[in-house]
Amino acid sequence: MISPATPHPKGPRIPTTETSHPNDPIPHPPSQAVDKFELAPRHDSNASVTSESSGLLERFEPFDSSEESEAPSTPNTEPVDEATDAIKELSLSPSAEDQDATPKRRRASTTLISDNPPELRRLLGEGNAATRLIEKCCGGGCCFVKTLPPDTTDPNFTPVVLPDNQAFRSLGLKLGPLSLDTTLSKIPELSETTVSFDPVAQDQPKHTTLVHKHPPTFVQPHPPYDVFSAPIYHARELTKPGAEKRTFHFDLDVTDYPDESGIDFKVGGAIGVCPPNATELVDEVFDCLGIPKFVRDKPVTLNTSGGRWPTIWGEEQPRQLVTTRRELLTWCSDIQSQPPTKPLLRLMAEHASAPNEKQLLLYLSSAEGQGAFCDLRTSSHFTLPQLLRAFPSSQPPLASLLSVLSPLMPRFYSLSNDPHISSEREGGRRLIEIAVSVHETSDWHSENSKRTGVGSGFLERLAHKFIEAEASGIDPKSVLDLRVPLFRGLMANPLSREFGGDGPMMLIGAGVGMAPFRGFILNRLKNANCANKIWLVQGVRDSMLDEIYSGELGDHEKEIKRVVQSRKFKGIQGASRYVQDEVRHRADLVWFVINALDGRIFVCGSSKGMGEGVEQALVDIAMEKGNLSEESARAFWEAKKSGAQYIAETW
Repeated sequence: MISPATPHPKGPRIPTTETSHPNDPIPHPPSQAVDKFELAPRHDSNASVTSESSGLLERFEPFDSSEESEAPSTPNTEPVDEATDAIKELSLSPSAEDQDATPKRRRASTTLISDNPPELRRLLGEGNAATRLIEKCCGGGCCFVKTLPPDTTDPNFTPVVLPDNQAFRSLGLKLGPLSLDTTLSKIPELSETTVSFDPVAQDQPKHTTLVHKHPPTFVQPHPPYDVFSAPIYHARELTKPGAEKRTFHFDLDVTDYPDESGIDFKVGGAIGVCPPNATELVDEVFDCLGIPKFVRDKPVTLNTSGGRWPTIWGEEQPRQLVTTRRELLTWCSDIQSQPPTKPLLRLMAEHASAPNEKQLLLYLSSAEGQGAFCDLRTSSHFTLPQLLRAFPSSQPPLASLLSVLSPLMPRFYSLSNDPHISSEREGGRRLIEIAVSVHETSDWHSENSKRTGVGSGFLERLAHKFIEAEASGIDPKSVLDLRVPLFRGLMANPLSREFGGDGPMMLIGAGVGMAPFRGFILNRLKNANCANKIWLVQGVRDSMLDEIYSGELGDHEKEIKRVVQSRKFKGIQGASRYVQDEVRHRADLVWFVINALDGRIFVCGSSKGMGEGVEQALVDIAMEKGNLSEESARAFWEAKKSGAQYIAETW
């Protein structure tokens, strides 16, 4: 029975029972909550906190990501812009006399935030304004650059004419006074061209390409193994029409995956998918650069002067490879998911024939245009074709362009099955399963048009082909031969590494973050000793549209699962709206699991909203149930992380 809780001086109120009083910080199993999840009861004004009454609860978004979002983040290979002289002049770190060694240079914003909070408050002010600025900061130091604007009253001042095209307007640039004669400072040097093309030698064997189906062999993210082309055994849509984000399920055939000395697919592991850029985007880049169609697929010898490109994680060394320009733009360079960099804008300025476009691009590369550049980087990611269309007179050589673009990186997706339990199908084929949410952002072509992420868009296109073929009575497996280029990837990530044992387990996920928990549950429920010891809190926007894998968690699904929907319906008072709400409602269960022998709590999903909210809820529970201060409660959960009892995989 739930009794009114005494408000904790440092956190929201948590329901207490006779089994979880602060004076008894390690409770025995709550008789009602542990056996079965039930709909959160109504509460009066003295009962536990609800989403309407707590100012600490954030709005939960089922899924969010800076780009792909369905997967753990990949290494950031984007160049970091140097801080401006204005940042250097700030006394943000101890003097040289007080240091034994010169520290490694950090981005200006990182140095400011981590080393000198008082100076940060002095410059940014108190409260939310500083927080909002930090969240938008690109790290280039533009927040502190003070340059003198040109004199617009000068009779010789003639404003730069802005390009009159939809692509330029879609950039939303906020430009200060600028003329063709405006003096610009701190314009970066033109980046070195590290790529060149030569004709293929006559003694070279004929080059064959599967550019629209499989990456070239030198794209090798998993040395010494090549990318494996996994046939799609089955594909289906998990969400219903009208869902906020479309989610697709894939069964991928890995029967012929090469043996890797005992390393195998594991429950909770993540595969790496190597997606290509969409064909229409690649052709649009070629069109913008004026590259004839007969040249695009012609074999050439690629020469690089150093670095890893066009491989992914290869050695940094010069390379000479036979390939095609289409292969490089399709599989090796990111043309749609990275924010613009100054080396790219500087290169476009160098090759812009229109004076107004050249001045605008130089302005964005300069100290005077740092604020506009910051806005450009921190807004939605623009595609390379969009930038080239915005400044149509700029046609840089492809070799120079490839020298400044970021490499196209794999996207990671967690397995949603236990490969050793549910992977065998008819014919002895071995399957792995993944769930993919489609990430969409606004497209510049029209107000209502959308574009998808590189990885999720590629997989969605494959899923649609498979589903449409099935609906037409065609066998997609034998007729279409649809494949996903993948490698084994992360089989030792935290979710996979820490899954195990016979202790109680609580799983907290939202959106597609719930996918790996499906494999966890199917694994645990086959063990009689663990059947009663696993519980799931699943966050969705609308359970009728967005809930994934409903009815696929075994015979005890209703007993172990609690679905929380953020969409509010009339007539349901006191029910949890966000995952963190339900975590607080299940405080007894949380405290029992985390203090039990070999007990574990897993959290998986977006770090924004859900991840941060759940972490605060766990801290509040430790404060209430353990009678701890906030500092001690955070230290408690950090200790549980170190002991592999609290595992959070967020992005």
